[in-house]
Amino acid sequence: MKKKIIEYDDKKFIKHFIVILFTILFSGILYYFMLPPINPSSFAFWIYLVLIIGFYTLIAACSNLKIENNILITKTPRQNDKFKYIWYGFIVIFLAISFVNIINSPIFSAKSYYNRIFVNETGVFENDVPLVDTSKLPLLDKDSSSKLGDRVMGQMTDLVSQFTVSDLYTQINYNDEITRVTPLEYANVIKYFTNHKSGVPGYIKVNSVTGKTELVRLDQGMKYMPSAILNENLYRKLRFSYLTEIFGEASFEIDNEGNPYWIVPTLKYTGVGLKKEVSGVIILDPKTGSSKKYNVGEIPSWVDHVYPSDLIIEELDDWGTYKNGFINSIFGQKGVVNTTDGYNYTVMNDDVYLYTGITSVASDESNIGFILCNLRTKETFFYSVSGAEEYSAMESAKGQVQQMNYDSTFPLLINLNNKPTYLLSLKDKAGLVKMYALVDVADYQKVVVTDSSEGIEKAIKNYLGNSVIGTNEKTADIIINKINEVTIDGNTYYYRIKPYKKYSGEKIYGSFSESKISEWGKYNKAEFENVTRNKINMTDKQGVYYEIFVRSFADSDGDGVGDFNGVTAKLDYLKDLGIEGIWLMPVNQSSSYHGYDIDDYYLLNGDYGTEED
Repeated sequence: MKKKIIEYDDKKFIKHFIVILFTILFSGILYYFMLPPINPSSFAFWIYLVLIIGFYTLIAACSNLKIENNILITKTPRQNDKFKYIWYGFIVIFLAISFVNIINSPIFSAKSYYNRIFVNETGVFENDVPLVDTSKLPLLDKDSSSKLGDRVMGQMTDLVSQFTVSDLYTQINYNDEITRVTPLEYANVIKYFTNHKSGVPGYIKVNSVTGKTELVRLDQGMKYMPSAILNENLYRKLRFSYLTEIFGEASFEIDNEGNPYWIVPTLKYTGVGLKKEVSGVIILDPKTGSSKKYNVGEIPSWVDHVYPSDLIIEELDDWGTYKNGFINSIFGQKGVVNTTDGYNYTVMNDDVYLYTGITSVASDESNIGFILCNLRTKETFFYSVSGAEEYSAMESAKGQVQQMNYDSTFPLLINLNNKPTYLLSLKDKAGLVKMYALVDVADYQKVVVTDSSEGIEKAIKNYLGNSVIGTNEKTADIIINKINEVTIDGNTYYYRIKPYKKYSGEKIYGSFSESKISEWGKYNKAEFENVTRNKINMTDKQGVYYEIFVRSFADSDGDGVGDFNGVTAKLDYLKDLGIEGIWLMPVNQSSSYHGYDIDDYYLLNGDYGTEED
């Protein structure tokens, strides 16, 4: 009898040993692929633990099964009681986590959510944001940069079949140049095994101002990449080096010497998964795999992206929502604001800043101000400037050329003559930038679009008219030999005569009442003195008037541009509508799309037709 008991105990021990061995094996395989942090504040850790206990329970239960009379039964029914206690324990843990998270939720801790990010509300836009410098405007967005990168990659016949271009395109300040960088990646698993010994050969660098794009080849390939597998996978390398750290999303950057690095923020939570916060960054060399963790405040200055953009937006929404408590955020909603849907980046003082608008919780089409946040230091400013919400500005810009069916980029905020102004690019369906649009933040009805071929400086000049751009005004001493004057309708006009090479005779470059000089037209002094004006008594011309933008109204010859003959063909139609008069937008020769910047008052825009038309 004693011998039987010993044999039974030996079998029981072996059975338990096998169950534990399989559980350990399962745990190792699961950890290798799941890569959870060994950190109880992470949801991933608890999911991993539940899966392990669930596997153990399943294997242990299966080991106690036997078949009797073709019926599957449990050998030791009491064993089920042990499993119950295990799951009871998990229920207790779940309830404890839920209790801790409820206590730390906005219901009871609204003030702590409001304080997740400190926002300086005393900033002055014209003092904090430098006047626009057209030589440093990042006109290329991520989508345009991606197209340029793909084009360069397509020219590299030795690489294009083995590697692809990552879609990261991190915007950084590289040696005072606004640049987007992104690494190459292995094209697929097979290409990884073919090339992993030498690694990924380089990265793409795109100048966001000039569009200059180049593939930077490295003397040593990058081995630790997101597209690598097994132990050379970036996140597996990080996890095995930092078992307890919770990682944010990695960004790709280069230092001042052009060496590539992965920048990975480390995170911490309150409770389990609540109030995510950046505790530092890990900088990993993708060529060697060496890495170092830096706490916040110790991070090298060349790193631009420490705080993830999505986390900043999340914290700003909490700041705007819980300022006056949780109950107010649900019911009264006094002072409750949120960020607008979307954000962009700008570069100032050698750092990258996130820009986003702040709008009321009612989500109307206007902003009450906007935010600038330094993504390296988290220094954040709110500027109280009421104006157009970004998407309203985008629609306003597209409306100027609606017949072209262009798409608009998300606005870039610039300081133009000490006024916040939206700069947008209008693209065709192929993604090519066709026009630049400038929109006044305070008045989104003020929109000027300019053909991109004329350049951004011309676009700004068109927007400002005769204004001078900020403090970049240039002055010079000039000598005027002679000023003439003429009186028209009781007003005195002054002008000077200057030879003009393009035309025979002379062209008057300036005529002005009082002291302001503006361009008048092409004629000599005698012609000028004979100028008369037709007087119309507007009191006799009251009625419904219709303003026509000839370019987009009606096209008579199918060339894609409206013309005078198109307007003539629609006169009966306008009359049937009850229109008693028409008012044409500028039709003179002009270099701008809308025609308000007149080049010659004596010539018509040739696209619209002739004087006979």
